[in-house]
Amino acid sequence: MGRVLHVCAPLFVFASSAVAAPAEKPPAKSEPGKTVQEVTVTGPSRDGLRVETDRRSYGITGDLQATTGSIGDALRNVPSVSVDVQGNISLRGDSNVTIMVDGKPSGQFRGEGRAAALQNLPADQFERVEVITTPSAEFRPDGAGIINLISKKVRKPGYSGTARATYGSEGRYTAGLSGGYNSGKLSFSGDASVRHDPQKFRFKETREGLDPSSGPARLVDRAGTRGQGHIFSGRAAVDYDLDERTRLSGELRATQMRIRNTNYEQEIGDGATGATTRLLDRTQNVAFTRTNRSANASARRKFADDGELTVSLRLDRTDFDNRNRGTQVTRLPTPDAFYEDTRLDNRQDEQELKADYVRPFASGAKLKFGLELGLQDYRADFLGLRGPDSGSAVPRPGFSNRFRYEFASPGGYVTYERPFGDLTVLAGLRLQSVDIDLKQLSTGERFGQDRLNAYPSLHLAYKLSETQQVTFAYSRRIQRSNPDDLNPFRIYIDASNLRQGNPDLKPLKTDSFETAWQLRKGSTYYLATLFYRDSRDVPTDVFTDLGGGVLLRSRANIGERRSGGLELVANGKVTPKLSYNVSGSAIWNRIDAGNLGFFGGRSDVAFSGRGNLSWQATAKDFLQASGNAYGEQLTAQGRIKAYGFLNLGYRHKFNDDLSLVVTAQDVLKSAPYVVTVDTPALRLRRRNEGNMQAVFVGLTWGFGGKAKRRDPGFDFGGPPGN
Repeated sequence: MGRVLHVCAPLFVFASSAVAAPAEKPPAKSEPGKTVQEVTVTGPSRDGLRVETDRRSYGITGDLQATTGSIGDALRNVPSVSVDVQGNISLRGDSNVTIMVDGKPSGQFRGEGRAAALQNLPADQFERVEVITTPSAEFRPDGAGIINLISKKVRKPGYSGTARATYGSEGRYTAGLSGGYNSGKLSFSGDASVRHDPQKFRFKETREGLDPSSGPARLVDRAGTRGQGHIFSGRAAVDYDLDERTRLSGELRATQMRIRNTNYEQEIGDGATGATTRLLDRTQNVAFTRTNRSANASARRKFADDGELTVSLRLDRTDFDNRNRGTQVTRLPTPDAFYEDTRLDNRQDEQELKADYVRPFASGAKLKFGLELGLQDYRADFLGLRGPDSGSAVPRPGFSNRFRYEFASPGGYVTYERPFGDLTVLAGLRLQSVDIDLKQLSTGERFGQDRLNAYPSLHLAYKLSETQQVTFAYSRRIQRSNPDDLNPFRIYIDASNLRQGNPDLKPLKTDSFETAWQLRKGSTYYLATLFYRDSRDVPTDVFTDLGGGVLLRSRANIGERRSGGLELVANGKVTPKLSYNVSGSAIWNRIDAGNLGFFGGRSDVAFSGRGNLSWQATAKDFLQASGNAYGEQLTAQGRIKAYGFLNLGYRHKFNDDLSLVVTAQDVLKSAPYVVTVDTPALRLRRRNEGNMQAVFVGLTWGFGGKAKRRDPGFDFGGPPGN
C-alpha cells in the first residue's frame, strides 16, 4: 500500500497574474515556430489556445487557482487532463502519461513521489501546458500521451521581475522571486520559491471476505496524519547568441520536498462470529525527502538553406529518502509490543544525448530527423530494523534488500510534414532499442529485457473553411513499468501490508486513434473529438489476502484494455465581460482480466467534466469560479468512486505592477478519494481524505521592463477582449 507515500498534501504558492507580456528579440534572432527540443509554438496570443497538427497548447497564467496553487491544481483546469486528490494524473482516463518540462523528460515526475511532485510544484513557474494525446514519432514512445509544461520566459528587453507572497488558512505561507534580463545577445531568467503547508489526512480501510480460518472475516483500519511540509525550488536559464545563426543555451533546476509527519493508526478485526479477534495500535514518525536536480545544455546552428541542427545534453538526478520510525502495540490475538524502523533510500540518474535536424522547404514541407541515447541507473536500498525499543532495534531477516536497475535506449526518428492544398500530412517512424538489466542483489536474482521496436505515427489535418478543420491521428506507444514495480523482493510496509514487484511485467503497448472537428473564430472555440485506444499487456495493482490480516499489493499484466469516447470542449464569451470555458467527456472502458479471476470482460462508461466562469466586473476587479467532476471509474479489480472540486477566486489590480488575489479551494469539501476492490477472495474499500479545503490571500509586485503589463485573462480560444 505504501501509505507513507500518500502523506503529501497539496502545497500552494502565489504567482503574478499580471506578468508582463515580454517583447520578442529582434526578428533576425527570433525563435522558430517550433523546435524539437523546446517544443515551442507560435500563435496570436501567449495566453490563449494554440493548435498544431499534433498538439494543443493552453495558456494558464490567467487561472486564479494556478496563481496560488500547484501545477496539479492548474492541470485540473486543462481539457483532456485529470488530476485526482492523490495527485495521480491521467489523460482521457489513461494514467500512462509522460510529463515533460520544456520538451524534456524530468526525473521529478518519475517513479515514487511523482504524484507528490504534481501536488507541490508551484504553478507560477509555467505559462503554458501542451497536451499531446496522440504523439508523433518525433517523441520517445513512452506513455500513452504527453503533457509538456512550458516555463515562463523573459522576452522584454532589459530587466524585469516579479516578487510574490501569500498566506493561507492553517498557517500556509509561500514566497517567491522571479526575474530576468534580455539584451541583443544574452537572455537570462530565473526563479526561486519556498512554501509551507500543514499535513492533515484521514484514512479508513475496510476489508471483508477474508478466510475466517486464517484471519479476521472483517478488518477496519483507521489512520490519521498530522505534520508539516516544505518545498524549495529554483531555476536559472541562459541563452547566448554567438552570431545570428548560432545559439548556446543552458539551464539548472533544483527542487526539494521535505515532509515530516506523525501517523496514528488502529486496526480492529472481527472473526466469523462477530467477536473481536485482532486489535492493535500503531504510531509512526515519517521523514520524507525528495530532491531533484537537473542540468541541460544545448547548441543550435542555423544553415543557409534554413536547416537547423540542435545538439543537447541532459543530466538528471533524483534522490528519494523515506524513513518510518514508531511502535506497534498488539492487544489481540496475542499481546505484544515492539519498535520498528524502516528506511527506503533510492537514487535515479538519467542522461540523454540528442541530435535533431529540421529542414523546411519552399513548398511548405518540413523534414525532421534525429538520433538519441538515453541512459538510466536506479538504485534502491531497503532496511528494516525491529526491537523492544529504539536502542535495541536490529536488522530483521527478510526485511532488507538492495535492488539495481540499468536502462539503455538508443533510438532515432524521422518525420515529414507537407501541405497538399487544404490537407496537411505529418507522417513519422521511430526505431527504439531497449536494454534493461535488473539485479536483486540480496537474493542474487537477475533479470533482463532486450528488444528493438518500431513506432509509426500519422497525422492529417483538413481545412474545411477559414474557421473550421477536421483532423485524424494515429500513433503506437509503449509504457514501461517503474523500476520498483519490477523488484521481486517482498517489501515490508507495516505489519498488515506488504508490497512486491514483478520482474516479468511486460511493457504496456497501445495503438491510439482519434478524429476531431474544431471551430475557432476569435475568442470562440469548439472542439469535438472521438478517440479509441487498444492496449495490450496492461499492468495493474493486484491485492491478495495472505491471511492473518495481511494484504499484499503486487503488479500483474491483465490481458487487454480497450477504451474510447467522446470529448467536447467549448470556449467563448456570454458578454464582453463574462467568459466561459467548459469541457466534458464520456469514456468507455473494457477490461479483460481473466488472469485475475474474472470471467469475461468488464466494461462501463465514465463521465467527467470541468468548467470555468470568469467575470471582469471592473477594469481592476476579476472574479472566477471553476469546478471539476469525475464520474466513477473502472479498475481491474474494482472501481474508483466519483469525486469533484469547486474553487473560487478574486483578483484586484491596484495598478499595473501590484495585484491582490484571494482564492478558496474545494469550498464544498467534496473531494475524498475512495477505491474499492471486489474479487471472489477479497472485498476492500479505502477512503483517503486530506486538507484540500483552503483559503489564500496573496500579493504580487512586478518590477522592471518597459512594456505595459496586460491582464492575461483566462481564455483557451484566443487573446482576451478586456
